[in-house]
Amino acid sequence: MKYKIGLIGCGTVGQGLLEILETKGEALKKDFGFDAKVVAITDKIKGTATAPGGLDIKKVLALLSQGKSLADYRPGKKAAEADPLDVIAACDADIIAELTYTNIQTGEPATSYIKKALQAGKHVVTSNKGPAALHYHELKELAKKKKVQLRIEGTVMSGTPVFTLFESGFAGNEVKEIKGILNGTTNFILTKMELENMDYADALALAQKLGYAEADPTADVGGFDALAKVVILSNVILGGDVKPSDIKPIGITGITKQMVMEAKQEGFRYKLIAQTKRDGGKITAGVAPQKLPLSDPLAGVMGAQNALTFDMDLLGKVTIQGPGAGKLATGDAILQDLLAIHRNLR
Repeated sequence: MKYKIGLIGCGTVGQGLLEILETKGEALKKDFGFDAKVVAITDKIKGTATAPGGLDIKKVLALLSQGKSLADYRPGKKAAEADPLDVIAACDADIIAELTYTNIQTGEPATSYIKKALQAGKHVVTSNKGPAALHYHELKELAKKKKVQLRIEGTVMSGTPVFTLFESGFAGNEVKEIKGILNGTTNFILTKMELENMDYADALALAQKLGYAEADPTADVGGFDALAKVVILSNVILGGDVKPSDIKPIGITGITKQMVMEAKQEGFRYKLIAQTKRDGGKITAGVAPQKLPLSDPLAGVMGAQNALTFDMDLLGKVTIQGPGAGKLATGDAILQDLLAIHRNLR
């Protein structure tokens, strides 16, 4: 089947998706019957390019790698400044990939972009935590009403499968509890503090130098990134109606090297744990550092990796581990959602 895709946002994730479609396009067509063309890309910083017959992805990637605007896609025919809402309405894309920055306070402007696409009868895939954490049930209901699909695989563990695994591999199970490491930056910092005897400030500085942490690391070290993800898990998998404002996260800023070393001597290891549990009709969720025994599978997850343990009525406890960030990893999450839409339509 043939699909036309529009990208709203073309930063790290968008460019990762473009690279995957460029390198694996023929294989995807041959192996899965998935034939995709990118017909529109718009980005607040990088500009806009559209082509009803499909953009030349190699040319787009070359422009972006040179720091040029997408408006240069057609030399001598500069595109006007485009509002993403207008691009969504005007392009003939079947699927909109919403890949803009995350705003966990308001979910905007991404939520408005997703609503616009769904109302126009277009499927939506997104890696944006804001809309998923704040408005998942509303958006899912709108998608159902318009008979289109909304998929959010990339919002929790990047390309490491969570929701597709829940839909297929865990089908028939009741998930009682989910707990895990959902922020690679904090896991990297705690790993360095333990294995290399680093102070918190030095480990944070190294994380910033390597690009794991932003100049303002509050979202990571304060637990707010993990908070958004555990809200999504609570609502999507456990069927709750949890809001970010319901949870007060505790980050790792209060964890000292001495605390880490004392835990190590006792046979424990500090991890920032996001946890959600259903007890009857009540869901309890939180984010806080925990001292885990070394026998816990999550205790062995080191560096910038993410992991989740699902506790289910039939399978018991199952732990998955993988990258929680990265250009190709998150680009792959978008690809998996595109392929899921394709499978469902077939």
